[in-house]
Amino acid sequence: MRQIAGDAHRAVLVACLDDVVAGWIDLSVEYHLQSEPAVLIGGWWLRSRRGAGIGRLLCKAAETGLGAGVTRLRVRSNVIRERAHAFYQRDGYARVKTSAVFEKIL
Repeated sequence: MRQIAGDAHRAVLVACLDDVVAGWIDLSVEYHLQSEPAVLIGGWWLRSRRGAGIGRLLCKAAETGLGAGVTRLRVRSNVIRERAHAFYQRDGYARVKTSAVFEKIL
């Protein structure tokens, strides 16, 4: 949290119900040479109140962006998470790419 708090291109938004954390969303601005800047949803968590609209509210809050001129909100989702995909599509997201992710432990 300390690393995120000190970075102007990062944010964590928290939703509370009755003073209890109901969910959070982790955001960062991505800058790359080959594409326009985008706010990336790095991750999010919801308490078991699915269907209560908390996820939608967090995503709407994320749409305000973190940087001037950022006009894209991007999220990556595992191919097996079909319910998550349906949520994003209902909320106006379009699937623009499917790719494999490679990682090397350093």
